[in-house]
Amino acid sequence: MATVVVSPFDVANFPEGGGHFWVYMQYVQGLRRLGCDVYWLEQFRHGKDRDRDARALTTFFTRMQQFQMSGRVLLYTVGHGEDGRIDQVGVTAAQAQGVLRRADLVLNFHHAIDPRVLACARRTALVDIDPGLTQTWMSTGALRVPPHDVYFTIGETVGTPAARFPDCGVRWVPIHPPICLDLWPYVHDARSEAFTTVAGWWSGKWIKLLEEGREVLYDNNKRVAFLEYAALPQMTTQPLELALLLADGDVEDRCLLERHRWRIRDAREVASTPERYRAYIQGSRGEWSCAKPVFVKLQNAWVSDRTVCYLASGKPAVVQHTGPSAYLPDGEGMFRFSTLEAAAAALDAINTDYERHCRAARDIAETHFDATRVLSRVLSEALP
Repeated sequence: MATVVVSPFDVANFPEGGGHFWVYMQYVQGLRRLGCDVYWLEQFRHGKDRDRDARALTTFFTRMQQFQMSGRVLLYTVGHGEDGRIDQVGVTAAQAQGVLRRADLVLNFHHAIDPRVLACARRTALVDIDPGLTQTWMSTGALRVPPHDVYFTIGETVGTPAARFPDCGVRWVPIHPPICLDLWPYVHDARSEAFTTVAGWWSGKWIKLLEEGREVLYDNNKRVAFLEYAALPQMTTQPLELALLLADGDVEDRCLLERHRWRIRDAREVASTPERYRAYIQGSRGEWSCAKPVFVKLQNAWVSDRTVCYLASGKPAVVQHTGPSAYLPDGEGMFRFSTLEAAAAALDAINTDYERHCRAARDIAETHFDATRVLSRVLSEALP
């Protein structure tokens, strides 16, 4: 039985992110289903509000207990500066070092992790879930990634001649976003009314890309992508709902969307816990969503871990096209649109034979995203 340490990013500090929590827990629970002895390694960053920090830690450890991870969390803090002191939270330094030394693999999502944390690990593997962005940041020096033994990515084009970004001189192994199918069962209710999604309105930030030898600045926020499709509800009879993480100053944007007949929910209400996030998805009729603008521009064939949750739940997905794919279907259970007209047509096509597309959605998840299959490949690649 392999011992695997999974190193997520920004989960303990983001207690209201139920969907963000699931990204990494899919890997943890999938590895456990393969018989692995799994630990969770994460940096916690103290803020100015100590009461908020205390609440965040309480929430985090409670969730770890709910997912049978009590006693398997290696939380740590890092002091200021490159040589800042590393302190453990809830375990001793000796206990943490003991786990890392005996672990067969550290599966790392924290790209800017302090190299000292990985120093005693036998094998390390980086997992890239922002294909194209990760490689761009690495190549420009915006992101300093310590050396790893293996480099995984969920982007199909990463490291191939089709990529519109550098490979950074390493071999990238493509994998699919995993999902634990038993934790995300098929749920069919023809009465479910709205196609939905959950997103941060400002999740993406600006990014510099090299084009013909010069740097070009792009707005990579989801806001840009969604506003391009603001007129969609007026082109279909299908109700559409966005659960967004809006800021106090986004009143005009919300009013604009509502004028176009979008239903708007607060993501902090519907997705603030892992359970609420799952319930919201499984109570939806399907998913409609855009991708970050740079994913479309880079044509990396990216697919969201959130979309995989919809598919596993038997909810058809209508999502923005992010480039040609060797495995992502388009036309049954999942549709990939590039125009307003194509998005509206996909929604109408699903509703003409809804049950068939629901079954197809689950089939897609079982065929391409089953955590036990995905992570079996991860282990075979990472542990020679």
